[in-house]
Amino acid sequence: MAYRYLVVIPAYNEAATIEEVARSAQQYADVCVVDDASRDETADIVSSIPDVHCIRHKRNTHIPQTTLDGMRYGYEQGYDFCITMDAGMSHDPNAIPAFQERSDADLVIGCRQRKIDVPRYRRALSWSGNRLLNLTMNQRFVPWGGAGLSDCTSGYRMFSRVAVDLLLRSSLRSRSFDFHLESLTFVYRHGLKIVEIPIVYRHTGSSLRWNVVGHALQTCFRLHRGSWRP
Repeated sequence: MAYRYLVVIPAYNEAATIEEVARSAQQYADVCVVDDASRDETADIVSSIPDVHCIRHKRNTHIPQTTLDGMRYGYEQGYDFCITMDAGMSHDPNAIPAFQERSDADLVIGCRQRKIDVPRYRRALSWSGNRLLNLTMNQRFVPWGGAGLSDCTSGYRMFSRVAVDLLLRSSLRSRSFDFHLESLTFVYRHGLKIVEIPIVYRHTGSSLRWNVVGHALQTCFRLHRGSWRP
């Protein structure tokens, strides 16, 4: 069976890299860029690339809505899988075939086994976030056990049509990068199949703010209490 794959790329002021990312991803799958009301030439650049679909937001909505809008387009167009990736070259488009090889899973997470130029504080935050969410997903109160995943905060992922349908029907409350935590928890707690594959992650700058860390902690607390159902 030939599956149809759509690469969903949320983008905000990514004029410097979006063309390279989109064209590279096009080698392996169809591409949808969701321009989140960029103030630079991102949308114009994307619109000039043949066969790349561009969704343009009139106002900035952040990661959750941009990702879901791309997924909604993919679902409505009949794609079997949606692959989400960063617009700033931190995710290597040439890893897409490795995701496609795991079409037996509902969620494939790109586990950042090799990290390039990642500051120590970011490594510490990722480690802490991973430990916390592993416990959160199983609603454990002890600092051991958990879901057993290696990289819960990675945004390089592939979602099956079943997983996309679940997220589109759910009342997600995440506001920023905590979308990665919330969406993973929904998929995990509904018993869908999750696998991880190794990827190389290159740190290319950071939009991380302390309020984003706060959103993540609030989301973990809310999910731990059990407020997660669609």
